[in-house]
Amino acid sequence: MTTRTSGGVWSYSRELSRALGERGVEVTLATQGTPLTAAQWAEVRSVPGLSVEQSTWNVEGPEAPFEEVEAAGEWLLELEDRLRPDAVHLNGFRHGALPWAHQPLVVAHECAIPRWRTEEGEPLQEDELRYYWEVTRGLRAAGHVVAPTAAILEALVRHHGTLRSTSVISHARHPADFPPSALREPFILASGRLWDEARNLEVLETVAPRLDWPVFVAGDRLHPDGGEVRTRYVRALGWLSREELAAYMGRASLFVLPARHDSFGPSALEAALAGCALVLGDIPSLREVWEDAAVFVPPDDTDMLARALRRLVADPVLCSRMSTLARTRALHFSPDRMADAYLGLYADLDRVSGGAPPVQPQLARAT
Repeated sequence: MTTRTSGGVWSYSRELSRALGERGVEVTLATQGTPLTAAQWAEVRSVPGLSVEQSTWNVEGPEAPFEEVEAAGEWLLELEDRLRPDAVHLNGFRHGALPWAHQPLVVAHECAIPRWRTEEGEPLQEDELRYYWEVTRGLRAAGHVVAPTAAILEALVRHHGTLRSTSVISHARHPADFPPSALREPFILASGRLWDEARNLEVLETVAPRLDWPVFVAGDRLHPDGGEVRTRYVRALGWLSREELAAYMGRASLFVLPARHDSFGPSALEAALAGCALVLGDIPSLREVWEDAAVFVPPDDTDMLARALRRLVADPVLCSRMSTLARTRALHFSPDRMADAYLGLYADLDRVSGGAPPVQPQLARAT
């Protein structure tokens, strides 16, 4: 199983590996990105049957050098040849088109092309266009493509064409990792990088002065282009360990994620398990996941976001009801269900893999 060493993909990979390990399945995580921290190594050692093959290749994306992506692919093929796995699980797009001995499973945690880019008709830059076609090749060559929501899967098909075989498998978290506190405290929590356009947390700087409760944001303050993001009205907590973030979630009364980009929203799942009421961006994937268990607001409507937060702050009965609805909904997304679904797909792909590389799709030329 490939994974990056940061963000939601790492948490997902760890959670799935733990659920599989409890069933006696051995998993090797092939990591890309920064080296594992001491805390991450401790997490790995606590999971039965889990081992790590570590690399420092850049994770895929429009900015990733093509040569690095190719080199990472060669490394992954060497791992498959050496380890002889029963299944190849890719948490990325571009390596789906490699000549694997086993037809790979590709998991699309989000759509590679942000929804707002296509809605606004903004043309893709040259590096983005090349990435788009490489993503399309990887998706079409995969033996099976999984998305955590039907909305994300529909977006993939809309942008990249019909795929060979697909399904929806929700992400999951273990409830014991996010225990609610006996006493909720009067503050609002968000998590993520303040400069991340997808999470859209920068709007909280506009909203925070209009609220009676403080807004805390947990996440790295270092911008990838250099410098540190500074805030005036939001209380930036900086990077927190998993345990520290879970403690804040267990105490917070409200969790806000005004996301603009379709994703499952794993941070919202964690906060809901910890007992927070949810205020979320009104986008298809989050609507699909949470139904009536969250308050939804248009991502760029700061007035409506402020009104929604003020209403929950002023009405503790409503806030408590939304907290109960969110946690009840969150408990449906269990690691056991997630693992069972993936085990069925692994078995299917193992049966159809005849040891020959998949046929590579021919793509139409971009116009």
